[in-house]
Amino acid sequence: MAADRGADLAKVVATEFRRRLLGEMLPRLRACADLLGEVGVWRRPGPTCNAVGNLLLHLRGNTTQWILATFGATADARDRAAEFAARDGADGAELVAALDVCWRRACDVVDGLSVDELLRERTIQGRYRETGLAAVLHVLEHCSGHAAQVYAWTKQATGRDLAFYDL
Repeated sequence: MAADRGADLAKVVATEFRRRLLGEMLPRLRACADLLGEVGVWRRPGPTCNAVGNLLLHLRGNTTQWILATFGATADARDRAAEFAARDGADGAELVAALDVCWRRACDVVDGLSVDELLRERTIQGRYRETGLAAVLHVLEHCSGHAAQVYAWTKQATGRDLAFYDL
């Protein structure tokens, strides 16, 4: 009975991970990138702020490291500094498309995690001891925080209500 409950919990974690990333955040980030346009996606709100383009690169880098590399789906070859150093590059549609591919791969990995994998500790970024569940929750929390930055900046830059909750 307990094993069944563990499998049920692992499935709920995977379902929510997919729903939050692909069903909520990704369409909203795509809408923001579309509204900002090619130039706006790389405009920084201030001298010490990141552009939406930087945040989209960063979300992909973080998810790759914390999910794909942590669970063995890819090597950890992240260049975190480059995510923030970029001043231009791919347009918003390309950045969101790359994030879409990354998040779908991450969702597929999380879909396959057993309760044992969720409970097993591992080292992430060479210094953090985290359970698999903690890594999954970190990615959701991290993505949510930066997505909120993108939403706020898009509203400020465009003066538009993003209407994410309109029926």
